[in-house]
Amino acid sequence: MAARSFPLGICASVLAFAATIPSQPTFYKNVLPVMQNRCQECHRPGEVAPMPFLTYKEVRPWAKAIREAVITRKMPPWPADPHFGKFSNDRSLSQEEIDTLVAWADGGAREGDPAEAPKPAQFVDGWGIHKPDAVFEMPNEFAVPASGTIDYQYIVIPSGFTEDKWVQEIEARPGNRQLVHHIIAFIRPPGSKWLKDAQPGIPFVPVKEENREKRKQKRDDDNSGPPELLVGFAPGLPPGILRPGQAKLVKAGSDFVFQMHYTANGKPGTDRSRIGLVFAKEPPQERVYTVAASNDKFEIPAGDANYEVESDVTLQEPAKLVDMMPHMHLRGKDFVYTAFYPTGESEVLLRVPKYDFSWQLFYYLTDQKVLPAGTRLHCVAHFDNSPNNPANPDATKTVRWGDQSWEEMMIGWFDVAMAPDKNPMDLFKEKKHNKSGD
Repeated sequence: MAARSFPLGICASVLAFAATIPSQPTFYKNVLPVMQNRCQECHRPGEVAPMPFLTYKEVRPWAKAIREAVITRKMPPWPADPHFGKFSNDRSLSQEEIDTLVAWADGGAREGDPAEAPKPAQFVDGWGIHKPDAVFEMPNEFAVPASGTIDYQYIVIPSGFTEDKWVQEIEARPGNRQLVHHIIAFIRPPGSKWLKDAQPGIPFVPVKEENREKRKQKRDDDNSGPPELLVGFAPGLPPGILRPGQAKLVKAGSDFVFQMHYTANGKPGTDRSRIGLVFAKEPPQERVYTVAASNDKFEIPAGDANYEVESDVTLQEPAKLVDMMPHMHLRGKDFVYTAFYPTGESEVLLRVPKYDFSWQLFYYLTDQKVLPAGTRLHCVAHFDNSPNNPANPDATKTVRWGDQSWEEMMIGWFDVAMAPDKNPMDLFKEKKHNKSGD
């Protein structure tokens, strides 16, 4: 049989790549740096992962599981399609990192010499952000029963700010991860009529207004502007850390409103959650504002494996796109953001082909994109309400919008940046033209 030949360039590339993977990797020299850079954000005490990965004794029992998780790219979780968009918080492992972990597991998960270990990664105890400048906590514990459906609880916490504050890092921390499904901390501006009957610090359940038009009219009548999403906690959601020069505004006299979603797990318990804020060290160049492209008028038929729901927001003035965060519940299947520009061109900004309710992520653009006036940000989501969806609570039921996890939502969250003195509402108000068209 004739010998096969390969171009010298290909051979050199293969040999160079192979040379980067140690033949007998050890934990301290080769694996611990990967743990620090890619895993310990979640795999440390008090965080979302079920086990810590700080020491050899903690990691060694999981060597085979780690091998499987990185080969299948199940971990670290990063469900975005790599063909669309580049993101600064991309958690994906490089091929070299994957090969190192696989070679370590296959080679007996050797410990190596502790003297070759890098310095321990530094984390702020209890926080994923820098040490907070201000912490706001629920004043009392909330008692969660062992069973039953728990309505969203709204807790108003006055900021006490006597001057405007610019926030660059924000994090919501549940007091009891076993019972807190999510936290959304809103900024309620001074003079707002939203939740006007709620007393500070006392959990409040608002009366639901079934008529959509009446809900809209109430919002329109509130001249102080709508509440703004400050930060959230949900499964897998990282803290909000904005770039230098960008920050969120909390006006003097504002309140924080915690929207608490508790889920009973068979045992009674209590929770006392909090948020931490790191203030911008200098006046920001841009204000960041959170927007929701949502649709609450869908009905997903029982058994439907690919039901489509759309939503969009049109920008009336230019703004810079900072990030995106799709939100659905247990029947969520996939989600796509597309920008339709006034030139007639379009661009897919983010595609999540396998949405996972357990890992709800913000995707921060590496290169923030200026969206010109007239850009329509369009979201398309699909839901799997069939028996083939293992997470489906009940494939025999028609599903509509609702707060609880067995109901559904369709929200395309995204952040935009604008001049710090700009009113965000101007981005969405259609311009009125006089008869001459000027």
